[in-house]
Amino acid sequence: MTDRLAGMEVFVKAVEMGSFAAAAACLGLSAQRVGKQVATIERRLGVRLLNRSTRRQSLTEAGSLYFEGCKRALAEVDAAEARVAAQGETPRGTLRVTAPVAFGTVRLVPDSTRFLAMYPEVSLNFELTDRWVNLIEEGFDAAIRIGELSDSSLVTRALAPYRLIPCASPDYLRRKGMPRQPSDLRDHDCLDYAFAVHPAPALWHFRSASASIGIAPRGRLLVNDSRALIEAALNGAGIILAAELLLSAHLAAGRLVRVLADYEGPARPMQIIFAGHRAQAPKLRAFLDWAGATFAPRQSGP
Repeated sequence: MTDRLAGMEVFVKAVEMGSFAAAAACLGLSAQRVGKQVATIERRLGVRLLNRSTRRQSLTEAGSLYFEGCKRALAEVDAAEARVAAQGETPRGTLRVTAPVAFGTVRLVPDSTRFLAMYPEVSLNFELTDRWVNLIEEGFDAAIRIGELSDSSLVTRALAPYRLIPCASPDYLRRKGMPRQPSDLRDHDCLDYAFAVHPAPALWHFRSASASIGIAPRGRLLVNDSRALIEAALNGAGIILAAELLLSAHLAAGRLVRVLADYEGPARPMQIIFAGHRAQAPKLRAFLDWAGATFAPRQSGP
């Protein structure tokens, strides 16, 4: 196919320049090479394309048809290469990304509207699921995952850890009081998360400057959806241990209040993963950079 395209280019140039010698000078070839290219095409097609004499050349009827077809084909090739070159400069196209349901609903999808505003030629197709998705087999460009990852050929970029903090509504704390240390949680209603693929941890873990403490939460509400737990806490049902990323807006607005502020809650690693060979696509590079900046790991102070 490459030889055929090269031959078409030589033939078109010979017609446009009016002679083999002029075409050869333009293409950096010998006149004999140009003549052989044209003769090869004529043999392959079984027709004469050019009437040639010592003084002039002219297209045959078949040659005119072939000349116009070659020009269209070469123009399409040039246009395709231009489109690909432009693709290399400007992010465009559709990205398929999967993420956990709660994080995707509360943070990723709402925040991604800013990404769409930055890159008007990119479309996002999110699948929010707590299922472990196989990126390669299912055709996803990237996935955001929470928790430890097994060894994989996929590339990972660290995002902000999924830090869990305890909080409750002001109404609940007025009624039940503010816990001052983890052991105080034994006298409170704790709203716990029910994991889909494995049992919930038996303890809520907290760490202070001097010790690590595990407390068994006591309560009557167990839910397998972080958003539902947050809604229950907003309604004054008790204390939750949930991701800071999901709680930040409620905490800033005062709808929820952090408790045990002198203790650090558990944290799970969060990362974005992707196949290394796809990272060259401008649309994916742009999304990786945006996600890395938007959900960047918090820097420690000096």
